[in-house]
Amino acid sequence: MSEIPNAESISAVPVKLDRVFDSCSDKDCITNLQVMLESGGELPPQFTSVKTRCCTIDNVCMSVEPIPFNRGYYTVDITYTFGVELLCYTRACDSPAVMRGTASASKSVILYGSESSTRTFFSSGARVGDNDGCCGVVNLPTASCQCVDPIALETRICVLPPAPGQQNPAEPPVPRRAVVLTLGVFSVVELTRPVTMTAAAYPYSVPAKTCSGDTDSPCEIFNRISFPTEEFIPAADAAQQNAAEPLRYEGFSGWQPMQ
Repeated sequence: MSEIPNAESISAVPVKLDRVFDSCSDKDCITNLQVMLESGGELPPQFTSVKTRCCTIDNVCMSVEPIPFNRGYYTVDITYTFGVELLCYTRACDSPAVMRGTASASKSVILYGSESSTRTFFSSGARVGDNDGCCGVVNLPTASCQCVDPIALETRICVLPPAPGQQNPAEPPVPRRAVVLTLGVFSVVELTRPVTMTAAAYPYSVPAKTCSGDTDSPCEIFNRISFPTEEFIPAADAAQQNAAEPLRYEGFSGWQPMQ
């Protein structure tokens, strides 16, 4: 390991980075989310129950708009697009059919993003800021949304009313069947702007650790790996085993006379 530089070797240098002006974390429970199936949006009549096999966030669309009369604050409109894979059953013990579809949901958050009336141009062709119709500079902060794959809390079949204009007056209306989800989504939303800040810089040093490749045989490498005992113990039993006090066995060997 290289030595830690002393305080005299530290210098202050300007750096260009994206500063986070405001952020928020959210825990959304999205209900009554209809799945648009690839087969046309409606669930075939032979399926009596459905389960969610997996659900992912395929895309997040965001727009940033300033809030009038509240300078420096912005509304971030977020639209999630979910990719859903369903297991559809005709009967409980039959093999399920796999169906795929998409769903979307929107939300809005209000964050502070500061103000800037500058336009920045880069040699790569990128630029930050633009002019509006009144020759004013529009320099919006950049919104980012970090999220993990949602948790499918509920999957059910919902009967929708017949579509208007698609029914014969001489025939009874045919209801539509759709798959409706309840999803739990964890997310972090941030507003950032590029700024120039001063940061402490350490002198660059060559790493003292030598690069090496392990030339041992696969069996020698395997012999150095500890036996994974915890993998063979169920999680609940392992927790109880670790929490229990150690027991001492007082056994005996050989013949013992009768009392």
